[in-house]
Amino acid sequence: MHYTSRHWQELSTRDFDAARASGLAARTLAILPVAAVEQHGPHLPLGVDARLLQGVIDAALPLLPDELPLLLLPPQNIGLSTEHLAFAGTLSLSPETLLALWRELGEAVARTGIRTLMLLNSHGGNVAPMDIVARTLRQRCGLQVWRCNWSDLPLPNEVQALFSPEEHRFGIHGGAIETSMMLHLEPASVRMEHARHWRSSSQDRAEHCAIAGNGKSARLGWAIEDYNASGAVGDATAASAEMGARLVAAAGEALARLIIELQQLPAPDGQA
Repeated sequence: MHYTSRHWQELSTRDFDAARASGLAARTLAILPVAAVEQHGPHLPLGVDARLLQGVIDAALPLLPDELPLLLLPPQNIGLSTEHLAFAGTLSLSPETLLALWRELGEAVARTGIRTLMLLNSHGGNVAPMDIVARTLRQRCGLQVWRCNWSDLPLPNEVQALFSPEEHRFGIHGGAIETSMMLHLEPASVRMEHARHWRSSSQDRAEHCAIAGNGKSARLGWAIEDYNASGAVGDATAASAEMGARLVAAAGEALARLIIELQQLPAPDGQA
């Protein structure tokens, strides 16, 4: 047996009953994409994180074997974006609401007999709640939960080298990387006439503080305006659609490899 679609909402309850009875559900990897709707500087739309994540997923899916049991849940495109609330248009759930939402979705997945879930993320503010939800679901319903940020996927050296080390470290919001990907995925939404090189205050700390500025020993509970008053950091002027296309393709390839690896791992013991 196999699924007629890889999209959760396109299946029927009959499909889920049959998958559980046949053992297909227990071998299935479910993916919950989580993103954000928040400001990304004056040159990019609010939906950057959701669009980038969908682009990486779309690049990965054709690379997967047809028989691989995988289901994509409906994307959760509003996340924890309190660090951007000073900028108009940003949407954010409270931590309490977000944790409850993701936990209850995970519990619904477990009720189908599926034992493995990936939280696939494109927004830094979602990282901490992902950790909490993953452990909670493991304890409550025996679900094995993997947490993945697309930006942490391994990329070939030649793709990494498209962007400077400074951009990789400090251009974390609306810089060359995200702008390049948007120029590839949704060029009509990018306003390059408003693009600038926005320096991050964290770069100043890195240059003057050996410990407070090393990015590891002490971490600031920041709002984006602490880094730059524009709401963006990084060199958006260095972006290009060609670099974005290469990055999306490489991230998609890495995601496909990760999905194959996770699907081949044994499911956990316990009630799913």
